[in-house]
Amino acid sequence: MDIRIDRGSSVPLYLQISGGIKALILSGKVPDGFRLPPERKLAQALGVNRTTILNAYRELKSDGLVDARVGRGTEVVPRSPAPEAAAAMGPFPWRQMVREGAAREPDPLVRDLLALTERRDVIGLSVGLPAPELIPLAALGKIQQALMDEKGAEALLHSPTEGITPLRETLCRHMLPRGIRAVPEEILVTSGSQQGLDLFIRTFLAPDDVVVVEEPSYFGALECFRAARVRLVGVPTDGHGMRTDVLEAVLARQRPRLIYTLPTFQNPSGLVMGSDRRRRLLELAHRHQVPVLEDDPYSDLRYEGDPLPSLKALDGAGHVIHLSSFSKVLFPGLRLGWMVAPKSVVRRLALVKQMVDLHSNTHGQWVLQRFLEEGHFAAHLERVRKGYAARLAAMAEALEAEAPADFQWTRPQGGFYVWCRYPEAVSPALLMAKAAEERVAFLPGGASFVEDPGANHLRLNFTYAPEDLIREGVRRLMRALAAARRERGSAPRAVVGTPPIV
Repeated sequence: MDIRIDRGSSVPLYLQISGGIKALILSGKVPDGFRLPPERKLAQALGVNRTTILNAYRELKSDGLVDARVGRGTEVVPRSPAPEAAAAMGPFPWRQMVREGAAREPDPLVRDLLALTERRDVIGLSVGLPAPELIPLAALGKIQQALMDEKGAEALLHSPTEGITPLRETLCRHMLPRGIRAVPEEILVTSGSQQGLDLFIRTFLAPDDVVVVEEPSYFGALECFRAARVRLVGVPTDGHGMRTDVLEAVLARQRPRLIYTLPTFQNPSGLVMGSDRRRRLLELAHRHQVPVLEDDPYSDLRYEGDPLPSLKALDGAGHVIHLSSFSKVLFPGLRLGWMVAPKSVVRRLALVKQMVDLHSNTHGQWVLQRFLEEGHFAAHLERVRKGYAARLAAMAEALEAEAPADFQWTRPQGGFYVWCRYPEAVSPALLMAKAAEERVAFLPGGASFVEDPGANHLRLNFTYAPEDLIREGVRRLMRALAAARRERGSAPRAVVGTPPIV
């Protein structure tokens, strides 16, 4: 080996020697498996102390370039295989690399349902998305141009983790119709409400903590909780929302860390928790000192009936954290939501968010702030309420005309979803297979329960597809149901209407 050393250099001799050998290895002049000279022999050849060579070899070993074995000396370890050899070895086993105790693999249902939005041959009654044609593009374009003219690059720079102050101030005014009075320091802007849920879990929950949820509940939240390895306890619902009599019994037996609820136009059922239930839930939460996470993305989308105050508005003790989003009403692609919590909680959550994504989309925050502040939201909300009410009516008419008698559904006063129950004789997997053949998508209801739901449910979205496709989608779904029943040897009964379910 051609190794040269400079005794006049300030670099230690052992580093000069290890560097020289390293260069020979990396250049390929010293091949894989080459046995380096014994320490004593190389020390004599270079005129240095044996300890110097020993230190040089240790340096090479720490770099992973050589390995020393008793009886075999010090050998150059094989380098990365050639591409052909690597391909023959197969893909890298990432699954085995997941650390012990890491979060469970999430259900890919959300990803798969979102992927269906690109399928033009499938009628999507599954995903909870707003109608693309109702997005206010004209107002959005004007706001973006004005932002670029006035703020330029400032609108595209970093922003505070908690969110830009003008947006937080505007959100305080935006929430007044919900009965929520807050100051900017009590608001954290998030990258959608899903991030708000994740931040709460990261900050306040640990594996094996007990979390109370209503059944059915938002399956995306259930997956987040399960990924955190908390213990979920389901409380059943009826026509007035979460049954607080059952909740009281659960709180007496358990010591939960959280009550999670969607009290207004619940996902998936579309139910609204009544006023008495809301107050009773808060009484129980206060008595047992359990915080409440109120998930409220749908309360602006009321098509009939009178609004109810949010849990946050009724809470005088600081037990409720309010979580909301603009993804269901405005621009889902901007991924902007917000949380309302005590200042100390916001500060804590902001520190966690800082590690996750530093801050939410700066440009999107400015766009949203201008949209709200310039008064566009009220006109837009009136437009989408009218449009979605018509689509809900179209779905109800189609179900009345097409569904068999033992197919039941809710008629919500707002929100995004119709919650359905079909005969238990039909396998959910078989129905999904038949629906795929008919090219119509729905959300299987089993994903919305903590345990076995005990009946066959499904969720239908009425906001994303136009009215004509909603009607055709319902026809396809009922054809799929009929085919599944025939395959099970059960013929559908006459179509005579649809009693509501609770």
